[in-house]
Amino acid sequence: MISNMIKSREAILLAAILGLLAIIASRFPAYVEPGNLINVFNDTSTLIILAMGQMCVILTRCIDLSVAANVALTGMVVATLNTLMPGMPVVAILVIALTLGACLGAVNGLLVWKLQIPAIVVTLGTMTIFRGIVFLISDGKWINAHEMSAGFKAFPRMEIAGLPMLSWIAILVVICFVVIINRTPLGRSFFAVGGNPHAAVYTGIDVGRTQFLAFTISGMMAGLTGYLWVSRFAVAYVDIAGGFELEVVAACVIGGISIAGGVGSVAGTLLGALFLGVIKNALPVINISPFWQLAISGSAIIIAVAFNAQSSRTKGRVILKSAEHTA
Repeated sequence: MISNMIKSREAILLAAILGLLAIIASRFPAYVEPGNLINVFNDTSTLIILAMGQMCVILTRCIDLSVAANVALTGMVVATLNTLMPGMPVVAILVIALTLGACLGAVNGLLVWKLQIPAIVVTLGTMTIFRGIVFLISDGKWINAHEMSAGFKAFPRMEIAGLPMLSWIAILVVICFVVIINRTPLGRSFFAVGGNPHAAVYTGIDVGRTQFLAFTISGMMAGLTGYLWVSRFAVAYVDIAGGFELEVVAACVIGGISIAGGVGSVAGTLLGALFLGVIKNALPVINISPFWQLAISGSAIIIAVAFNAQSSRTKGRVILKSAEHTA
């Protein structure tokens, strides 16, 4: 039992995060004070939300590279609506953001499902299209803080029990995904489709429909993040979250979600996002150059992929050995 826990990805990631915090605390004790750790978690909340949606897609042997563009488009739409109707309730804005994001994700899902186009090709295309639509809507102009209503900007900063609303939303999203992934037929179908799509068909699972639902969920999380992003930073523009899709995929891979599909957990994805969040927040504090920050993040991704590949090979050998003994 203990050896299994030591070998588990979650335990390794948790130890890495704690070790990194200990190293930083030895030089800058203020970094690990509760108030600062809350700020680090809050800064990582958008990555956590997006990684949860991306996890569903990768589990089904697909990938969604359009999430950051979805964030930008949804954020621009709700910011524009806020300038036109500043009295619109935050609840209505959230519903619009979730619905629009889900629709954009559904477009990806339909193209993958009905036209059988590889997910990486579809989402590369829609990523560009979504960015282009943002430019059309905004005419290349920014929407700044003074153009947004106070209520629109205040929501993610509201504090409950010492935590900003943005952090509470991330926690709620994680809890929802724990239930979806571990307690529902849909969650089990994600693993079945990613693990063996041919066998999944024989159990009555519609592979294309499952992938469609995964993309829709990913899009919904991107839509939610779109509103939270522009309201928190009080600005909306074409290049919002530029390149952020790579961080989202990295969080999943580092957290143990296999690119080959069918393997992973919510806890691992959460820890993967927190690992990247701590690196992103901590390395500048200890005067690590931007080059080394990128190098460390990239190395973590390569190590994670190699670890996943090695685990898969080990499992394969165990199965073959078992078969030999049975024969």
